[in-house]
Amino acid sequence: MTQTRWMSLVESMANVVVGYVVAVGTQMLVFPLFGMHPTFSQNLWIGLIFTVVSLTRSYGLRRGFEALRMRQAARQAAET
Repeated sequence: MTQTRWMSLVESMANVVVGYVVAVGTQMLVFPLFGMHPTFSQNLWIGLIFTVVSLTRSYGLRRGFEALRMRQAARQAAET
């Protein structure tokens, strides 16, 4: 059974939302251990910045691996 595009989108969105909440919660617990005391609003912005960086990284890696897969498929097709 395959996953529909809609469910893939829903899964990706849920992953991002959960990751953001976990990141902000972790920041609020860990930052004070290192002498940093950002406000709640600052923690939200920091979490958002890291979420955007993470999404960009994930997208770039996914597209890079897809390009590798396509090259490999083309190479295999040329060999046959």
